[in-house]
Amino acid sequence: MKQFAVLLLAVALLAFRPAADDRKTTIFLVGDSTMSDKPLDKAERGWGMYFRQYFDAGVAIQNHAMNGRSTRNFRHEGRWAKVLEQVKPGDWVFIQFGHNDSKQEDTARYAAPQTAYRQNLTRYVQEARAKGANPVLLTPVGRRYFDAQGKRKDDHGDYPGVVKEVAKTQKVPLIDLHETSWALYSQLGDAGSKPLFWSYQNGANNTKLDNTHFSAYGAERVAQLVAQDVKKLNLGLASHLQPLAFTGKYQFDLPVVLQPTFNKDTFNITKYGAVADGQTLNTEAFRKAIEACSQQGGIVLVPRGLWLTGPIQLKSNVNLHVAKGALVQFSNKLSDYQLIKTNWEGEDAVRNQSPISGYDLENIAITGEGTFDGAGDAWRMVKKEKLNAGQWQRLVKSGGVVDEKGTTWYPSASSLKGSTLTKPWTIPAGQQPDYSKYQEFKDFLRPNMLSLQRCKQILLEGFTIQNSPAWTIHPLLCDNITLRNVTARNPWYGQNTDALDLESCRNGLVEGCTFDVGDDGICIKSGRDEEGRRRGVPTENFIIRDTKVYHAHGGFVIGSEMSGGARNIYVNNCTFMGTDVGLRFKTARGRGGVVENIFVDGVDMTDIAGEAILFDMYYAAKDPVQVNGDAYGIPEIKAEPLGEGTPQFRGFRIKNVTCKGANTGILVRGLPEMSIKDVDIENTVLECTKGLVCQEADGIRLKNVTLLSKQTNPVLEVQNSRNISLDNIRYTPGSDLLLRVTGARSKAVVLRNTDTKAAKKGLETGDKVAKKVVTVSKL
Repeated sequence: MKQFAVLLLAVALLAFRPAADDRKTTIFLVGDSTMSDKPLDKAERGWGMYFRQYFDAGVAIQNHAMNGRSTRNFRHEGRWAKVLEQVKPGDWVFIQFGHNDSKQEDTARYAAPQTAYRQNLTRYVQEARAKGANPVLLTPVGRRYFDAQGKRKDDHGDYPGVVKEVAKTQKVPLIDLHETSWALYSQLGDAGSKPLFWSYQNGANNTKLDNTHFSAYGAERVAQLVAQDVKKLNLGLASHLQPLAFTGKYQFDLPVVLQPTFNKDTFNITKYGAVADGQTLNTEAFRKAIEACSQQGGIVLVPRGLWLTGPIQLKSNVNLHVAKGALVQFSNKLSDYQLIKTNWEGEDAVRNQSPISGYDLENIAITGEGTFDGAGDAWRMVKKEKLNAGQWQRLVKSGGVVDEKGTTWYPSASSLKGSTLTKPWTIPAGQQPDYSKYQEFKDFLRPNMLSLQRCKQILLEGFTIQNSPAWTIHPLLCDNITLRNVTARNPWYGQNTDALDLESCRNGLVEGCTFDVGDDGICIKSGRDEEGRRRGVPTENFIIRDTKVYHAHGGFVIGSEMSGGARNIYVNNCTFMGTDVGLRFKTARGRGGVVENIFVDGVDMTDIAGEAILFDMYYAAKDPVQVNGDAYGIPEIKAEPLGEGTPQFRGFRIKNVTCKGANTGILVRGLPEMSIKDVDIENTVLECTKGLVCQEADGIRLKNVTLLSKQTNPVLEVQNSRNISLDNIRYTPGSDLLLRVTGARSKAVVLRNTDTKAAKKGLETGDKVAKKVVTVSKL
């Protein structure tokens, strides 16, 4: 009985014992205003507000930083004591002071660098360590001080050096944010670094310019720097950094995009004479409203209604807002559009002015749930092969003219005239265009619908843009672009009606969009041939996600005008339905340029007429699929000398792709003088007619790839390629031949972790393939 009582007592004690601390590892942020939380309705931000996004769910962050605090008053006010009360062994304490310690006029804050400041930092470190925490010292963030020559000025005196010395003496990690922030300022330059700080927003120089406190953009960039150093120093926290799907890539690698900001003042177009009757041409009302708005910044409101207009030209600090139910209908009278010097397919050209345009602007937006219609049918030619008999007859009866062959309809004789000329939009080298020489075929020079050139801080959000004469949305040489929840729609037969062409642009986000057009969907460009190489501006640092593409020539496309290069582009969670090609990377001899560091994760496709995944360095400016549905045949390729016009594709990482229905699963077609290099394709399932066709490639790695091909002789074809790794390939059981390797230049082809017995024949090699070129390892 006594033993039973003891047992009951033990159970009771266990039941009421305090629970073990299962709190997540916590990062405590201790510092001043550059780190602290700020009200979201204010422009100012601290970098600590954005630090959390770079870590996984295994880490919690408490931000105890406070405006105006130094190593001295943070302690005297009891704030440090509150941190110590909560710190548990294994937690991390990031300590950053210095901005306010230098204020000699304020005895409550001042701490001399070589004495009190050094002593205070040392105490913080020792007391955090005594609690079992991991202290990390950060030098103060740089103040943006440039001299008259644009050179860096001293901004913190001895304070950063003291932090470094204390870190070394106390043997704690150091994040030198003073130097990394100044590296950022120097990279961006005097003007380019201004948007990092809140007082420069809207392009306005406030009475008191603040080169210390950050805008949302600046705070996020600085948080990114801190996260990058956590990884670089290999702190224990690094295991909690939020990874991307690609080895060695993290959330902090993604670009941060500068957003525009606007005053709340609203300029309703009706106050400037606009009439929503679908008959009145409102071009002048739009111009006046935009001009008035640009003087002080704000919103130009287009209310519900049908607004007929000619071309609209944007201005800086203007948000053109088309309200729900608003339809901006551009004129179908081609005389309402003037010829201008612009750009077409990567080269300087004469074209008609765009329905919406902006040049050399900053801080602009088009927002709202309304619609823009470009009257594209008034401009576009139509191929007979793209219509059925009834549609063709109706089109011919509507007016316009048909060419001599009877295969293409043109909306006017002027348009037909232009089609008979070779690149009639060309501007003679070294000359200003004589527009009178272009009048005879003016109608042929179709404009892009929305053209933005050399603009910065762009937001395009929420609206529908449709019926474009040519390319739909075309930013050229623009920086910091956000395209969110935009719908672009054009008829499937509309030639050159790409949804989005990002050309020689830097830093951007495309998300939540829906594109259904007659040419490429999401397209990356950077100029054409010699002119593009001379410009030399790549399209770089873009995130493209959560976007759907219907019926386009390509879902996500790079090229073929990519002579300035493309790099650091991240694509994830996109859906392509009924496009001719899914992932389409195209170029040609003469282009030059380097495309590299392209990351694709999570793309789903259905009903792809051509290739699900295509790398093609032999692009021939044709529709990717013939009208009868057959892919164009692979031409015989002969080597040519290397030169500045030789293009390069390298460094592609593609993961988690599915495709239900394609003519070819994967086609890799390089040049004999320049292979397509360093491509990973993983965790992919492709239902297709043909499996893999790989020509003139080097370093192609397929891992965990399923090719459910109908043509099974062979499933995998490798020709004149080397360093090919085929790992854990699944395929249709009973296939005639799994792998064929041909070509004298083929080397180091490895098939591993693959059931070769599921095919009637596992391997076949050509006569010119040397022995031991192919290695087949058993399961």
